Amino acid sequence: MKEIETYIVDSFTDEPFKGNPAGVCIVKNELSDSEMLSIAKELGLSETAFIGEINETNEYPIRFFSPVMEIPLCGHATLASSKVLFERNGQNSLDFVNIQNLKLPIQRNGDFIKIGFPIYDTISKEVPFELLKALGINEVNNSVYNAETKILLLEIQSAEFLKNLTPDFDKLKKSHKEINGVLVTALSTKAGFDFESRYFWPWSGTNEDPVTGGTHTFLAKYWGKKLNKSKMKSFQCSERTGFMEVELLDEKNMTITSKAQIILKGKLKI
Repeated sequence: MKEIETYIVDSFTDEPFKGNPAGVCIVKNELSDSEMLSIAKELGLSETAFIGEINETNEYPIRFFSPVMEIPLCGHATLASSKVLFERNGQNSLDFVNIQNLKLPIQRNGDFIKIGFPIYDTISKEVPFELLKALGINEVNNSVYNAETKILLLEIQSAEFLKNLTPDFDKLKKSHKEINGVLVTALSTKAGFDFESRYFWPWSGTNEDPVTGGTHTFLAKYWGKKLNKSKMKSFQCSERTGFMEVELLDEKNMTITSKAQIILKGKLKI
């Protein structure tokens, strides 16, 4: 029997039971892909991260699984994993490397954790009428697509309308066959925030991801161009809500900064 040190961490929040919960497993004995997928299904969270032993280049290998499939890059599970290692080991910086050999540098500054991410581009993309209908949207300001994540981005006019969306997820899933998810965003009317978003992904995870760091790899650049800003504050207006600060460092690199709360620690036995 294997015993795996396991945590549940609420990411992109400064209070428990908000933000986005992620599972974090410290893997000391190698797990198969099927075992990691089974653990992710058992925990039932949008993603579970699996952290391997530090390697010869002082990087921690990390992999992410939704209950449905492996996800190459996950922002909230990276933040959750960073929180666990910082609290567990007492360090203030570390590097993760994902399955795509992408290096993710992490720094802690008090209660805040800053993560380095790549910046991705978007291209214009037509959206099927059936997809808009399933979302409950009649009109969009813009529709674009990010190839690295296979996610559609839809900008709509109102953050209040965004907050009140109630998609038909069965119809949404049937409306498109070639995407991993759809991100809906709007200019924020909240004091202190620049833009808001919600992320729906019944194709590859749960119906809605409460707070999504990975989408900001292209969402930050999208809004940065529109607002002529390199540093912005993002609010995800899902039921649980969450927040982060994004900063565009150059054409290829950005950071995401936020907080996380460890709410459970235990041992998983398989």
